[in-house]
Amino acid sequence: MSNHASNARLTAIGTYVPKRVMTNFDLEKIVDTSDEWIWTRTGIRERRIADAEEFTTDLCVKAAKDLMDRSGKSLEDVDLILVATTTPDYAFPSVASQVQSRLGIKHAGAWDLNAVCAGFVYAMQAANGLITSGMHKKVLVIGAETLSKAIDYTDRTTCILFGDGAGAMLLEYDENNPSFLLSDASSKGEGGIHLYRTGLSNQMDGKKLHDTGHIVQNGREVYKWAVSSVPQGMKRLMEAGGFTLKELDWFVPHSANLRMIEAICEKSGFPLEKTLYSLEYYGNTSAATIPLALDKGLREDKLKAGDTVLLYGFGGGLVQASSLIRWTI
Repeated sequence: MSNHASNARLTAIGTYVPKRVMTNFDLEKIVDTSDEWIWTRTGIRERRIADAEEFTTDLCVKAAKDLMDRSGKSLEDVDLILVATTTPDYAFPSVASQVQSRLGIKHAGAWDLNAVCAGFVYAMQAANGLITSGMHKKVLVIGAETLSKAIDYTDRTTCILFGDGAGAMLLEYDENNPSFLLSDASSKGEGGIHLYRTGLSNQMDGKKLHDTGHIVQNGREVYKWAVSSVPQGMKRLMEAGGFTLKELDWFVPHSANLRMIEAICEKSGFPLEKTLYSLEYYGNTSAATIPLALDKGLREDKLKAGDTVLLYGFGGGLVQASSLIRWTI
């Protein structure tokens, strides 16, 4: 738990989603499912799918350009690029280093962070800490995924959920009007077997994994963990800073499944109508869901400067990360 002073301010946001739309009706033609079945169980109607030659770096660059176009800000003097992703173009070099090259940012550190669906909040926390410490002054944080490239489209339990997208945010040094109020993070590594994608190893805790290279999920177990742990985490974070959930203007959880979000809101006592999510038309975009939800709230004229917002990422690991922020864009 970190109840901290902060010198980092959110100053701009940008997003990008691929042009191709995959509806629930499209999925009916691929696997044994239906629009009604998907909608009633997930709250998802559509998701965006990257082209065959469109990768995570491409989405990041377009989200960053959208940020520049909308804010009028230059990224030339960014001194660090953090990309949260679990679907990098390559094992290495990092997506962040490719973004640095493509955007022509000459003197920036660059690294990728993988905390799956909690990745964006972890990256924001890291950026805040590095700026507050004085190590960096201007950090570009991007959450981006091309999950469609890691999906088995014969597995109806996973292929209906995931989509592609990217969201970028700019954080700058500002000791007078910082955005970050509180942060928390935790992990339950023994739950990793319930949500994974194999890599160099095909075993976990001595147990053989489904070594397909695709995302494998035990939805029931992940649901139980999230619905139990997220409301507890919300309460713990707010109480640590002397806040109550009633003082919160907006809750922005990872957009995994609308039924999960509804259950989290019901259990925590927080109203669903004050919750921002991006899954209905974008699906679960992992590290990109929270910036996409923030941008949607901004475009719909819900999110206002000065609002108190709780960002809450959770997912594979099993990991979770939360940050209470003051909206300053």
